[in-house]
This record gives sequence, structure tokens and C-alpha cells, in this order.
Amino acid sequence: MKSRLQINNLHVEIDGKEIINGIDLVINPGETHALMGRNGSGKSTFSNTLMGHPAYKITKGEIVFNDVVINNLKPDARAKLGLFLAFQYPLSIPGVTVANFLRQANKALKQNEISLKDFRKQLYEVMDELEIDHGFATRYINDGFSGGEKKRMEILQMALLKPSLAVLDEPDSGLDIDSLKLVAENIIKYKEKNPEISILLITHYPRILEYIKPHRVHVLSEGKIIESGGAELAHELEKRGYEWVVEKKMEVTV
Repeated sequence: MKSRLQINNLHVEIDGKEIINGIDLVINPGETHALMGRNGSGKSTFSNTLMGHPAYKITKGEIVFNDVVINNLKPDARAKLGLFLAFQYPLSIPGVTVANFLRQANKALKQNEISLKDFRKQLYEVMDELEIDHGFATRYINDGFSGGEKKRMEILQMALLKPSLAVLDEPDSGLDIDSLKLVAENIIKYKEKNPEISILLITHYPRILEYIKPHRVHVLSEGKIIESGGAELAHELEKRGYEWVVEKKMEVTV
């Protein structure tokens, strides 16, 4: 099986300071991986690097996505290859409706023009699948949205654009229990209809993994993956905390 994403000895710095210092990771088609770690461990740096944020400089290693080395590709080129990032803190864009934004994103990504009527039909079908009210389409992007609505907007965008790898940067951030469950259900519904999509879910709380069951869980600490395992690893982190993994790693290396 060819991997969807292969990362080899990745080192990344910002403003001359190394944040990622040697990540190795392989994600295969259809797999869901969770990347966990405390605040400041390098999780968001990693997601931004994957998407090609210009502030993050790769100093060593490579990122191979769908058999293409993407180290030097711009974000739009990565998106056209099938890479998608759902932001931890989505921006508000007053004056731009959800429908118009998604239509332009779809046009830019797929390089084809479809009529407004056909696009709305396609959009409403996706919204129905995710049980999102059609009135959502006429609202301005994230303007006055609740935390849960912002995250559902990201999932709607993912479902419409159909990437082959979706990087979800803390989709549980700032959500109450009901909103978290709703967002998780949206992700699960989309995954069930698109089993070939790979998902990298970045979080520091195990709660969302009670709904979205990962194939693999990785623990990031000081810019390096120090532990990997199955879904049971998340349960251990819930009981013992991140310090347990750090101490375990230190005992092995001594």
C-alpha cells in the first residue's frame, strides 16, 4: 500500500528557533491518526508546516504527500494535490457568504466552473448529509458564529472539497460537550461516506477520541514524537497525563 503521507526526519524553525526537531510519520489511505501533546509541544507548527505557511522554514527532512515531495510547494498547490487544513481559530470574513466562499474555493481547487444553480444543489446535498440547515449558506463566513458553528463550517468545507488528507487542528478547541459531540458526528458521517480519506486529528484532550476512533495515536513533545500506539494510548493519557509519557521516554533513553 502506498502511503498517503510520509514524513521523514522533519525539522522546522520559525524566526531562527527550531520548533520541530525530527518528526517521522506515515499515514496510509483511509487511516485516522491522532497527534496529541501539551500546549507548546509543536502541534500547530506542524499543521501549518504541512500546509505550507511561509513563516515556517523546513531546515531538514521531507514531506511526501501522494507520492509528491511538497517541501517547496505553495499552499494552493498542496490543496490541489488533496491536502486540507481545518484551522484551530477560523477567521471571520464579514460580507462574504458561506455559499459564495465555498463556490470560489471549489472553483479554484478543481479548476472548473459550474453554474450557480448546480453548485447550490451540490452544496445543499452536502449540508443535508451533515444535517446543517440551508440558512447557514447565506450567513457571512464565521461572522457571529458560535465556536461549534465555526468548526462545523470547517467540516462543511472539507466535505465539499473532498481532500484525500484532512488535517484537523484542534477541532475540539473551545467547544462545550454538546458542540463537541455534534462536530465529531459531522466528521464521522463524512468519513463513513468517504472511507479512503485520511485524517490527522490534532488535539491535546482525549475527549474527542471517544467519538472518533483513531487507528494510531502519537504523542508530540518538544517538537518530536516520543510515543505511538493504538487508541488505548489516548486512554492512558487521560488517566496518567502527558508527564507519564515524558518520564517513560526519559527512562528508556537513560
